[in-house]
Amino acid sequence: MKLFSITDVGKKREINEDYIYTSEKPVGNLPNLFIVADGMGGHNAGDYASKHAVDRVVEIVRGCTQETDPENILEKAIDDANTYINKLAGTDIRLKGMGTTLVAVTVEDGYVTVANVGDSRMYIINDFITQITKDHSLVEEMVDMGGIDREAARTHPDKNIITRAVGVKEYVLVDFFEVSISENEKLLLCTDGLTNMLKDNEIHRIINESADIEEAGRRLIEAANAAGGCDNIAVVLVEPFGGQND
Repeated sequence: MKLFSITDVGKKREINEDYIYTSEKPVGNLPNLFIVADGMGGHNAGDYASKHAVDRVVEIVRGCTQETDPENILEKAIDDANTYINKLAGTDIRLKGMGTTLVAVTVEDGYVTVANVGDSRMYIINDFITQITKDHSLVEEMVDMGGIDREAARTHPDKNIITRAVGVKEYVLVDFFEVSISENEKLLLCTDGLTNMLKDNEIHRIINESADIEEAGRRLIEAANAAGGCDNIAVVLVEPFGGQND
């Protein structure tokens, strides 16, 4: 397995509210774990929410020793993190309303288990680029209802309004996906700081033209910033069959 992860504050923000966690080695009963989160809230609250939600997910996964099903483990961990962030938000007026998107991925025996809340994304990259997660956003709902097309959605003024987040409500609904992965395919986890700046075909081109995933990750950050860098940017690239990192 090969892995590269990177996050960048972008050109418009002072605080980086994106947070990532990666482990090629087992975490509890999961064989590996990759997480991207994009926090939201008032001053510092988004930064606080993303970091503490991810840390809580990792803590619960590590302690979930009686469960072996990846989906059940991730669901328990994200549900616990939701309760944890929701309670913290009630203890400090500065944290009120905070929350975070969260995409968590684990890979085993050629299958990828994906848990998703919000509008951060996971893609599979091969000859094509395929979005696996589905955005929990107002604009995505408008696309589903036929109100706007996909291209108009990219520049819609309400594109940043999400309909689900970890920590905002007492309970959270998590979407799960299981997909097969084969040799020469890559996984991309990212926040909307990348996908709002670059179209899918641009992301695909940069990854395919790069010598390796480290170059690809750095070039994606550079391209998103060159396109405006309007938000924090987080990128995690994984080659499940790529051999060992140096």
